[in-house]
Amino acid sequence: MQKTPSLLASRIFPALAAALMLFLVAGCNLTITNLTPDTVPQNPSQIYTITASFRASSQVETATIRPRIIIDGSAYAMNRSPAGIDIWEFDYQLPAGRTTASYYFICDYQTKGSAETMDLYSELQHLKIAGRYVIRPEATRAPVGSRVSILGAGFTTADLVYFDNNPTRTVFESPSSLSFFVPAVVPGRSYKLTIRGAGVGLDVGSFRVDAISFQVSPSAVVLRPGEQQAVTFTIPQPAPAGGLLIDVTTDVPESVVMPVVMVEAGRTDVTVPIQGGKPGTGSLFFRSSVGESSIAVTVTAN
Repeated sequence: MQKTPSLLASRIFPALAAALMLFLVAGCNLTITNLTPDTVPQNPSQIYTITASFRASSQVETATIRPRIIIDGSAYAMNRSPAGIDIWEFDYQLPAGRTTASYYFICDYQTKGSAETMDLYSELQHLKIAGRYVIRPEATRAPVGSRVSILGAGFTTADLVYFDNNPTRTVFESPSSLSFFVPAVVPGRSYKLTIRGAGVGLDVGSFRVDAISFQVSPSAVVLRPGEQQAVTFTIPQPAPAGGLLIDVTTDVPESVVMPVVMVEAGRTDVTVPIQGGKPGTGSLFFRSSVGESSIAVTVTAN
């Protein structure tokens, strides 16, 4: 006997509705939430803990919950985490040479009053291992000239720290540490810090610049070629850890020879020698967060 379209529909649609109801019940009875970040820092052991929450409704027999993780084509049982009754975890050994992994979760369970085992699948998840990242800066605010360290991993000698879009003086200390000197920018506001170089650009966070001023003595310098004179820089409070760099420039670079001006940590002054070079007349310029000041410098002929 040939079935009419209406008779076929009367049998097909209830079957689809039943299947849909089964999916909805399974979804309502158990919820899987991945608690693992998409990107995690690289570690020496190359073992990474993948964690998920399997939260059951009151209709589920909690003793029957059996979470598994499917990764690299194999299924592994997950272990209950001490972090919570609904949280399960798996320690994944990343194969050598790999920096990514894809995985998903399956959870078997039974509802109360039923011997039928049901299962719920999560969506496909992705894990990326970051070999270059920022842990934290040593400080999030400091005055102009302060030296501040940044801890992380994957740093190179090509890296520079940027205040907004302006590079500042950066010191490569190790692959896990950089330091920078706070530039003479407008104080009393925050700047976006980033690290840019040969590798992936890194966001450090927000950094607030505080005001600072200093005094310079003497107010003018007169030298002959090869002659030296001491110049003292004084700041109003002790320099922070790492010291305080004073930005000094000149419009007569061939006439003046002088070292970097750095006030050591805990001190309020530093004295540096200025040596005369070729004869010339100009200025030494000092930048602080309150603006630029200068002293006259003259190198006379012998």
